[in-house]
Amino acid sequence: MKDKISLSKLSFILTAVVLLWIKTYIVYKTQFDITIENSTQEFLLFINPLSFLLLILGAGLFFKTRKGAKAYVLTTSFIVSFILFANVMFYRFFNDFLTLPVLFQTSNMGDLGNSAFELFKLTDVLMFVDVIFLAVLASLFKANNKVDEPTTRKTRFAFYIAVVAVFISNLALAETERPELLTRAFDREMLVKNIGTYNYHIYDIVLQSKTKAQRAFADSSEFVETENYLKANQKEPNPDMFGKAKGKNVIVVSLESTQSFVVNNTINGEEVTPFLNDFIEESYYFDNFYHQTGQGKTADSEFLLDNSLYPLGRGSVFFTHGTNEFNATPEILKEEGYYSAVFHANNSSFWNRDIVYPNFGYDRFFNINDYNVTDENSVGWGLKDKEFFEQSVEHMKTLPQPFYSKFITLTNHFPFELDEEDRMVDEYDSNSRTLNRYFPTLRYQDEAFKQFIQKLKDEGLYEDSIIVVYGDHYGISQNHNTAMEKYLGKEVTPYVWTQLQRVPMAIHIPGETDNKTISKVSGQVDLKPTILHLLGITTDNHVQFGTDMFSEDKLDFTVLRDGSFITDKYVYASDKCYDKSTEQETDRSNCEPYMEKAKQELDYSDQIVYGDLLRFYDGTNYRPDKKQEETDKK
Repeated sequence: MKDKISLSKLSFILTAVVLLWIKTYIVYKTQFDITIENSTQEFLLFINPLSFLLLILGAGLFFKTRKGAKAYVLTTSFIVSFILFANVMFYRFFNDFLTLPVLFQTSNMGDLGNSAFELFKLTDVLMFVDVIFLAVLASLFKANNKVDEPTTRKTRFAFYIAVVAVFISNLALAETERPELLTRAFDREMLVKNIGTYNYHIYDIVLQSKTKAQRAFADSSEFVETENYLKANQKEPNPDMFGKAKGKNVIVVSLESTQSFVVNNTINGEEVTPFLNDFIEESYYFDNFYHQTGQGKTADSEFLLDNSLYPLGRGSVFFTHGTNEFNATPEILKEEGYYSAVFHANNSSFWNRDIVYPNFGYDRFFNINDYNVTDENSVGWGLKDKEFFEQSVEHMKTLPQPFYSKFITLTNHFPFELDEEDRMVDEYDSNSRTLNRYFPTLRYQDEAFKQFIQKLKDEGLYEDSIIVVYGDHYGISQNHNTAMEKYLGKEVTPYVWTQLQRVPMAIHIPGETDNKTISKVSGQVDLKPTILHLLGITTDNHVQFGTDMFSEDKLDFTVLRDGSFITDKYVYASDKCYDKSTEQETDRSNCEPYMEKAKQELDYSDQIVYGDLLRFYDGTNYRPDKKQEETDKK
């Protein structure tokens, strides 16, 4: 009788496992763009959900009754299905997988309504069909639920031996296919491909626990190696540019979701960014400038701008470490008599900005409460850019000078909505609604930026300010590669995708009216030292991973948050090395001299953030006694 009861429980559990297993593999193949290079990787992708599903659903064997086991299996199947569904929704926009820090960003959820609705598909309900089937199956066998004897210990032992065997086999094969797999926490696709979505989330929880402990046990000695690295890589500023804008106001404009492929390009025969094209002609333009953001997107770009540190590979510094000690640009400029302000017509708590900005040293945050926002002047994520710039200049006129100001636009934000009366170009014609609508919102943003510059001239602010304008992150993810291939007229390989991570970067300096294009490879991490040097402020003792983009000694090198990197001759992406002159894969040895440097930069920066190591630094010296001071205060 016991064997019959055990088989009945076991059969229901195994049915749930098989259904979830097959569903997960189907989702892998249809919803995620996971690169498969050989049959071993395909087998790993197929097998990797199994160990977790056996482990988590197998706990139903410990229930004394079949009724309790069935209820547990149904509930767990729904939760696991929802986790899979949440990853699909996240992946559709970010082309990435969820991490624990992202799940903590709940204060952002209220503002994501339009984006979430746009990402949802009616067919998504099919992701829960197996749970419905199990519920029906459980109800059909309800009459057989009379005996309350537990599963035998022997059966449970054999079951979990099988679970361990499957997991070890999976991990061993994965390590053979990709050595040092678990040290590549920044490469989430690689982890999901080899150990599976569910095991990846468990690994992510372990990483989160580890990073929480890093601050508690950190001390200033951990900074020594990083300090040596930074000093060894420090470059002298260009003497012709150092102090060229001394005493001037600084106006930084963050262009939402703007990529460089639209600059000097057309849609249906019309320029996408006609004014930005003209602005570049009167500015210093960096045509090999890359965004380096991770899951924090705009918040990450702000972090890079103000700190010259890399964002985290998981979540956003603004949420996970927003109260750390930083040596941000506003704080540095305050010592030089600068007033600082941020202009962004969004909720002050979005991305935790109401906490982070004061910690960076900003004096004022003009948020949604400072703007006149109505249904008529809003679209998509909020206040239209034209209205935003118009009202912002009125606020800016009240600031003490000199000032450091940052403007964050909204209209060119996914899902790229725009009122008919604001359209200046037609949508593109492709299989991607997202790409199609991207061009009209970009064109609108460009017109808003044009009016902003004219307003600065009208108010007498233009000639007293340097204007830094840059794209914050990509707008078109890899999910739209087919449409992008149509627009670009070529295949979007890992090389092309990496090149698409270039964003516009221009600096206008009063009195400089001729275009000076600088083609050295650079990124957002380089903005802080570049701005400070233009203002005549030395950064010799600053903790920064960026280099002044005007420096004649600047290395042609930029590392992206996913571990890809770009040099003057090569691009390293998706574990392949590409020759920029041919755009084709080349011998991996050509990229090897930079691989360790790329890893070091990300690792050193992560150590600073996770350990809150800047609390041991006073601007010139490291303070080994600081940890003891903190302990004494407690």
